[in-house]
Amino acid sequence: MSRFQVVSGKGGTGKTTVAAALALALATEGRRTLLVEVEGRQGIAQLFGSDALPYEERKIAVAPGGGEVYALAIDAERALLDYLQMFYKLGSAGRALKKLGAIDFATTIAPGVRDVLLTGKACEAVRRKDKQGRFVYDHVIMDAPPTGRITRFLNVNDEVAGLAKIGPIHNQAQAVMRVLKSPQTAVHLVTLLEEMPVQETADGIAELPVGSVFVNMVRPHLLDEDALRTAAGGRRKEIAKTLTRAGVTGSAALVRPLVAQAAEHAERVGLEREQRAVLAGLGLPTAELPLMGDGVDLAALHDLATELRKQGAGEEGDV
Repeated sequence: MSRFQVVSGKGGTGKTTVAAALALALATEGRRTLLVEVEGRQGIAQLFGSDALPYEERKIAVAPGGGEVYALAIDAERALLDYLQMFYKLGSAGRALKKLGAIDFATTIAPGVRDVLLTGKACEAVRRKDKQGRFVYDHVIMDAPPTGRITRFLNVNDEVAGLAKIGPIHNQAQAVMRVLKSPQTAVHLVTLLEEMPVQETADGIAELPVGSVFVNMVRPHLLDEDALRTAAGGRRKEIAKTLTRAGVTGSAALVRPLVAQAAEHAERVGLEREQRAVLAGLGLPTAELPLMGDGVDLAALHDLATELRKQGAGEEGDV
């Protein structure tokens, strides 16, 4: 069962929304999840309608059955200070380095250090146990960088481990990679039923051990098959007669844009079917989430989480 779930996707596909809904879905029946943000956008806080997340784990929602969702916005500078205290006992000396700008330098210039700190903090939460030896969190969900950067983001610890052959940095990188490359970690990709996001998803699958694909913002089909064929065939007179029989009367100026919209809908449905066929050919479990026409708030997140549970998420940690 995957305890660490990494959610990525092309920018604009709604990966943060999917990660949040997945956290709620996995937190059912008394389970506890941690939703982690690593890009500094405070997207999780906006979705849950809360204040900006601090650098601490904070409960932000309760799931059906009493489960709890916690959230953490990982700050690379604060994570480095934690790291210096943990391994080198620097304490106030570490804070002095921050004032001198050394911490900012390390997290923005030093190759790979920033990503090691971000993934390391999340992996520590995955491994953490309480005094009774039980895992503190049943699942940790990371709202990860987009697919264009996710491969390097998840593999950067290998690079650092290669640079530092011994010592705490080497050990930390190796510990992180043991979590990331273990069966308890799953990488999920979010896409839309559009050509570019689907292609980027296919490219990501070629580079990553992807667990599932989430198709987000799926729009409903407004016409049945016969109506779709009629609209796609440009049979405007038949459509106009049908509208008239349905009680839609008026000038051609009214009928014409309705007919055009029907034709556009038919074309979109055809394109979406093509992309569904591409995704089906990838051979991975796929879940679909509907477009929330009024935007995504906490109530909408609960609706999306319910949809994920219907499709298998939240039962054994996989879709």
